[in-house]
Amino acid sequence: MVLFGLRPRRDRMGRRDKKNVTSQASLHNDTIETRRVAFKTPATAVLLLRAPEEDILIKACQAIYEFAEEGDLSKVYLMEHGALEPLSQLITHSNNKIRRNALIGLGVMATNGTARTALQNMDVIPSIIDKLSLDDIIVHEFGTLCLSCLSTESCCKVQIIDNNGLPVLINLLSSSDPDVQKNSLDTIYNLVQDTQICPAVIDLDGLRQLLTLLKSVFNSIQQLALKTLQTIAISKESQSAFREQRVFDELIEILNNKDLIDLHMETLMVFSNCMSDLDSFRVIQNGGGLSTLMDLLLTPKVSESQAALLKNSNIEIQAVAVKCIANAAQNSDLHPFLHEQKIEKVLVDVLSGGSDNVKAYGCQAFAALSSFSPSKHLFRDLGGIPVVVRLLKSKIPEIIEYATQGLAKLTSGVQLNTMAVFYARGPEILVQRLQDTCPKVLANSITILGRMAGQEAIRCKVVSEGLMRALVEPLKSADIQVLISALLCICELAFEEDARAKLRGADGLEPLVSLLRSSHMEVLRCTCMAISVCAKDEPTALEMCKFGALEILQDITQSINRRSKFTEFALISLLKYNLSLKYGLLGYLATTDLITNGLYDAGKVGFCQKLLTLEELCKEPINQRRPVIVVNAIEMSDDGQQKDEAQSECSQERNRILMDDISLPLLVKEVKESIEPLIEEQEQYIALARFVSEIMGGAIEKEELDTFAWLQHLDELRCKLQRNVIPIGMISKGFLCHRALLFKYLSDSIGLRCTLVRGDYNRAWNEVLLHKGEPCSNENFSQPCCYIVDLMHQPGTLLEADSSAALEYESL
Repeated sequence: MVLFGLRPRRDRMGRRDKKNVTSQASLHNDTIETRRVAFKTPATAVLLLRAPEEDILIKACQAIYEFAEEGDLSKVYLMEHGALEPLSQLITHSNNKIRRNALIGLGVMATNGTARTALQNMDVIPSIIDKLSLDDIIVHEFGTLCLSCLSTESCCKVQIIDNNGLPVLINLLSSSDPDVQKNSLDTIYNLVQDTQICPAVIDLDGLRQLLTLLKSVFNSIQQLALKTLQTIAISKESQSAFREQRVFDELIEILNNKDLIDLHMETLMVFSNCMSDLDSFRVIQNGGGLSTLMDLLLTPKVSESQAALLKNSNIEIQAVAVKCIANAAQNSDLHPFLHEQKIEKVLVDVLSGGSDNVKAYGCQAFAALSSFSPSKHLFRDLGGIPVVVRLLKSKIPEIIEYATQGLAKLTSGVQLNTMAVFYARGPEILVQRLQDTCPKVLANSITILGRMAGQEAIRCKVVSEGLMRALVEPLKSADIQVLISALLCICELAFEEDARAKLRGADGLEPLVSLLRSSHMEVLRCTCMAISVCAKDEPTALEMCKFGALEILQDITQSINRRSKFTEFALISLLKYNLSLKYGLLGYLATTDLITNGLYDAGKVGFCQKLLTLEELCKEPINQRRPVIVVNAIEMSDDGQQKDEAQSECSQERNRILMDDISLPLLVKEVKESIEPLIEEQEQYIALARFVSEIMGGAIEKEELDTFAWLQHLDELRCKLQRNVIPIGMISKGFLCHRALLFKYLSDSIGLRCTLVRGDYNRAWNEVLLHKGEPCSNENFSQPCCYIVDLMHQPGTLLEADSSAALEYESL
């Protein structure tokens, strides 16, 4: 018999160890008849497997396995002619030769995939395990061969474990036959892929047996023993056993032996599975393993073409050594130890010129260490940032993923690192990465770009790389982190007017507004922030409103679970460009909300209520609802003539629907001529208050309010105009709401600052800020005081806010 692919290791003198091979051949010659048995066809041999005569069964089984050894076609032929079932029965025969020959046949046939599938449906595993207890090395060899083939399937693994096969297999690892060792080890390796089996291997003293096999003269046994240790080493419980049984010492000894270089890579793979565990790391470090590892990291570089020609070359060993460091770096508790070893310098070196595998693991280590503060600064000082930025051009997905992850961590809270990415041509390269399909790459790339955009000095350069257009697709992503990163990046970029224009031009506002419907609260919060920043100019705000931003935000305001300060701020930011809706919803216009033509007051508007447009309101028939008051002054040239050519398209459309308010521009003209020139701001407020009062019917005493015919006056105007919309300049008898609106409009026209506040029952008032005391006096002059302007009873009187007089005025 020949051994299954096992080669003895050459000794130090270069001689081949033939002792085991010759002994096995001798044993086989003693125990197996080598004479070929003549049968007319293999099918005849299969039929004779059911013969009652033992000598015929011996010869039939021998003929079967000899024919099966000719190749896969022979194995399939025998299976199709029903050889498996009688063979599986004959392995329990009382005759040793029959039992042995039948098991050889089963073992040889099990190496074929089709036959192996058929064997799974036969309850043969319990019988095989039972026969492994016999003192028969041939039974051991082919029984374990059969189990090693079957153990690749989950159902067979369960059978082996349930029939106490594991203790038997571990015991056979100490067999004198290398084929038995190899087959048993193969089976155990397959079993421990289910990590729940690993503790049982350790309890059965399996680690000691595996360590013994590391000293085998057969390389394939050594390699397989190391692979088995790799799998077992994954769990923390196993690593504890590794420390107790000094497994790491044995592995370090292999790494220090240059004659065993063909085992170095698999040995390092065992280490890589343990390096993230603090206790194991310390044992490896104290045993000299970390120093050995650092030596392997500094292996002289070879080219990719050279590496491709060398199996288990230095470059491959270096890659696994870097993987060990990468796994250790996943544990933040180990960062100080790695920093002490100056691992940052090593990583920069390997990232500068290593193979793709080295760079991939190097980037993984870089990404993990980039959250460690000392490493953040050291990577920059060592010139590592440009090195990693160049790696963003790689075609290897793992390199790109970990490079972007590391740069995202490196730039977090460190402005110098952000600038270093910028100077390494980061914006140009990162914008190209936004075409990537990996969500992690997208999110991290956008995060880094957002941090660069947060630096005002370089923001325009970042925008010029086409970032706004590149962000449109990420805004449609289904990945939450990509969305959040894109939204936060827009928050930084949209401070630039050019960036907002580019976002509009790239059709990015519609997907931005659609994110207001997100059920994810962080996405909603970031969307509101982005909308608030984008609403800094009228074209962008109006386009967002066109896509329904106001309506969605109004709906959100009604939801207890979704509304927040962020949704409120976004709504207010948009309402700045729709003051009619803002005043209707909030009942308040700030000093910065400047009233212009087209504003109309339709009364209070509920958040779930749609505000009709001015055009829609003009088309409504006269009804009993409160009239709508509109500011619609025609524009006048310097000599007082109407400026037809200068009118905007919007103004022309408005004037086509509405009757021109000829009186309002004349009021503005008079205010500019008589009130604006006044020196003191307080004098201007008083004079303007008296002017408005005079226009709106004069001072009205509190006792005379009930007889003030302002409602009748408005009804007359509605009948005259045949609509519910009344230009404010036509009102000569105005109540508090009309006077306050006109005061706000005229104040805005001459640069006076005041608010407009809506009260209940047609009440409204204006608030102004004035300093107390004289300008030459230091006492209280620096503290402005809020006043309410009386426009009704004693026009021009300034009532200190929250005073009894002010509260009485507000509640008339």
